[in-house]
Parts: sequence; structure tokens; C-alpha cells
Amino acid sequence: MGVPSAVLESTEPLPQYDSSDSDSLQYTTEVGGNTTKATYQEASGAPVEVNSPLGYSVGWITVVFLNLSKMIGTGVFSTPSTVLKGAGSVGLTLIYWVLGYFMASSNLSVYMEFASCFPSRSGSEVVYLEQSYPRPKYFFPTVFAMQTVLFSFSSSNAVVLAQYLFKLADSDSTPWKLKGVAVACYTVAVLVLAFNTRWSLRLANAIGLVKLLTLVFIAISGLVVLGGHTSVKDPKANFRHAFEGTSAATAYGATNALTKVWFSFAGYENAFNVVNEVRNPTKTFRWSAPLSLGVTAVLYVLANIAYFSAATKEEILESKVVAAGLFFEKVFGTGGAASALNFLICMSAFGNLLAVLIGQSRMLRECGRQGVLPFTTFWTSTRPFGTPLGPYFLKWALTVIMILAPPAGDAFNFIVDLGVYPASFFGFLLTIGLVITRVRRARLNLPAPDYKAWHVTVGFAILSNLYMIIMPWYPPSTGATGGDVSFWYATYVAVAIGIIAICGVYYYVWIKLLPRIQGFKWEQTILKLDDGALAHRLVRVPKKNQ
Repeated sequence: MGVPSAVLESTEPLPQYDSSDSDSLQYTTEVGGNTTKATYQEASGAPVEVNSPLGYSVGWITVVFLNLSKMIGTGVFSTPSTVLKGAGSVGLTLIYWVLGYFMASSNLSVYMEFASCFPSRSGSEVVYLEQSYPRPKYFFPTVFAMQTVLFSFSSSNAVVLAQYLFKLADSDSTPWKLKGVAVACYTVAVLVLAFNTRWSLRLANAIGLVKLLTLVFIAISGLVVLGGHTSVKDPKANFRHAFEGTSAATAYGATNALTKVWFSFAGYENAFNVVNEVRNPTKTFRWSAPLSLGVTAVLYVLANIAYFSAATKEEILESKVVAAGLFFEKVFGTGGAASALNFLICMSAFGNLLAVLIGQSRMLRECGRQGVLPFTTFWTSTRPFGTPLGPYFLKWALTVIMILAPPAGDAFNFIVDLGVYPASFFGFLLTIGLVITRVRRARLNLPAPDYKAWHVTVGFAILSNLYMIIMPWYPPSTGATGGDVSFWYATYVAVAIGIIAICGVYYYVWIKLLPRIQGFKWEQTILKLDDGALAHRLVRVPKKNQ
């Protein structure tokens, strides 16, 4: 893969700030090449890369489209039937989409304050959890890094893209044909990004613009339908008694609906994975990140209005993961116009794959830079093309496994839920971590960040994540197998928690047990690659030599 040789070298100590905490925290400061604002961080965290080996190609346009492209993937096109089923009524469905915006917005403010505190660190949650919970030493970096690796798959979006491609071709699919096309789509996405960072970002922006225009077109078309200017009969039928059926909704249905809405908004934080590639990140993110979320939320609501104006509740409930395709058929028929719009949705899904790859590759790279994963060079190097090939390869391998392994019928809902639950779990820890970080920085008399989230906003973010952690345990009224999969309704919760627990066991064995048994201790050294990349590496130091 062209990974360069690396050397271990010591560096001059950075200015340090002693904490009065009993665990002897040490803080360093460094000014990155992307801003004049200093990054103050606990010294055991990955070193600041003053000169980003990935360059500084991310401007405000890319910030907007990295977020927007990850949000506008397949969720708004594929989940309306599930959200409607959980809500029970059209009116409550629309309220859930608005509530999803407020949940995402409150969490976005948490990311924005963290980015203001650490303006020269990419990787979002990797960095923010590392700095919020520096003790026990290496615990959160190790656990989060392992779960990030294990959950680094995008199989659900690849499968939905394959479904729309079959619909576009007007061809019947079998489970294994669907899996094969999904693997091919994801392979193409990885190859598109592997060879040049700047041009891959430009391509992602171009596809993001197509996605935005597609959703705008659906929104406008829906308003035209609602105005009675198409062949759709009685487009206002679903809105006359909008809350009819709400009483039939259950706590499980509400949680399942919110989970799907939350999945559709996932991506509002994507650009925070590339903070160190953005010039003046605090100033840029202050307005571009809320803009991307606000525009997406408005279009989501309008898209749902469009669906409900063109089709009956029963037709939407039966549409499974092709609600947008149903809308096109109702409004434009089954001819060329519907095929063209289905093609645009395929482009949208493909753009989502690119946006997720760009963001999560930086997150995986930052996990590697912390030094707690084996093969530090594999994660950190940007050779030979100036791109993170190691993380790209890992995401491709895990995505292919998760496409091929699960049963085809339940794969979409299970994988969506499996990915959402850890996000809520760590999102809860992240919002609590912001409160801890504020207290700690005030105690050290560190400069206040340029952006500070409102207290009420942080509180709402804590509560929303706590809800998404607790409520998935609430059973459906139809029994343990009465959820949206054919097996136990909370399987995804148990699996997610089990994987996180396994990551905790990995930490104990690797960081605590092995050193005790083999008589050594872990020490951090600086790893500097010839592409300018910097990372920590944990090396074994025999105790007898201390």
C-alpha cells in the first residue's frame, strides 16, 4: 500500500499546565497551521499536527456538503414508512421530523464548542472523548477506537443504493444479486476517494449539490401536488385528519420512529472530522454547520409533505424502503421522468457513501494517531497519494462483510439500529464530557472558547441522548418478536452493548493485564512519518530498567 518507513523520535517538551487534580493531568498547548487559536489539550492525547498531511482543502462549501451529503443519503427516501408506522398518524410523523431537528441541533452545538476548544484536531468524538475523560489513562481512547473500528461499515446505505439501482433498471433482484451490486457500489466509492484528497472533495461537493437539488425538486413538486396542479386526486386527504391514528402509537413505535429519524439526521457532525483541514475552523463552523442542518431539516419536512400529498397512508406503509420511488410513480408515472428521478436518488445515495467515507476515514486515522491500536503507521500514513488508505481499506472490508453476512430481509433495519445505539451512548457521554471540560478548563484558567453552547441546549442534548439509550429497551405491544425485525426486538441494543463491553475487555487485557503479567509498562513515544504525519505509539518498557 506504499506505507513509508517511520522513525521514532523524541520531541522537545511543549509548554505544560499542571492540573490540581489528584490524577496529575498535564496539559500542552500548540498552534496548528489552520488557525491562530491555540489548542490546549491533555498531554496523553494524540499530538497536534501543525502542518496537516491531508492539506487544507476544506472550505465552507465543503463543510456544508460534507454534513448535508451524509444526512441526505437514503434515510429521507427510505424510512418514511417506518416512521409513519411508529407514529401512527401523519401529523405526529411530521412532528417527529421537527423533533429530530431539535435533537440534532442541540448535539451540534456541543460539537461546535468542542471544535472551538480544539481547533487543530480532526476526528470529532475521538478527540472530544479523549480530552473529556483522560483518566483512566488510555481507557476512552482504547474503547472508542475499538468500537469505531468494529462499527466502521456503511452496509445499509449501500444496500438501499442497490435497491434503487434495480428499481431504476426495472429489474427483479434476488438477495444475493442485491448484495453483489451493493458490494460493487461501495468498492467504486472507495476507489473514487483513494487517489487524491482535493479532487475527491470536489467530486463529493458536486454530487452533494445534485443531492440538494434533488430534494429541493421533490419539495417543490410536493407543493405543486398539494396545490392540486397534478393528476393526483385529493392531495390534501392525509392532512384533513392529520392526527388520526395517533392513539394507536406505542412507546416502542415512538422510539423506533425516532431512531429512524435520528438515523436520517446522522451526519450533522460529519465535517467535524476534518477540522484540522479547515482554515479558521471556529469562524467557518459557526454558521456553515447550522446552515447545513437547517436546510436539510426544512427539506426533510417538505419531502414528507410531498409523500403524504401524493399517496395514501396505506400505500406509504407498504412502500418499505422505496417511498420516494412511490412518489415519483404517483406524480410522474412510470416513464422517463420517474426513471430520471430514481437515478438522482441513486446519485444521492452514492454521495452519502462518499461523505461517510471522507469523515469516518479521518476519525479512524485519529484513533490510530492516539497509539492505542496496533499498527500505528497503517492508520496514520497518507502515502502514497496523500489520502488515508489504511482507514479506507478497513471500511471497505467491514462494509463488504456486513453486506454479505446478515440475512437479507432484516439487514436494513437491524444494521440501522445497530449503528444508532452506540452513537447515542457515546453522544450522551460526549455531552456530559463537555460539562466536565468546561469545569476543568475554568480551573486551569485556560482561555474561554470562541463559541459556547447555551446551557439549556446542552441539557436538551443530554436528555435526548439519554432517551435514545433507555427507550429502545421498552418492548413492543405485540411481544418480544413484534418489532421491525423478525427476531427479538432489542437484539441490536444487546449486540451494541456487547461489542462496547468487548472493547472494554480489550482495554483491560491490552493496557492493564499484559503489562502486569509480562513485567513491562506502556510509554508513549512520538512517531513521525516522512509525509509529516505525527502520532503517538505505545512501546513496551521493561520495569526492571526503570
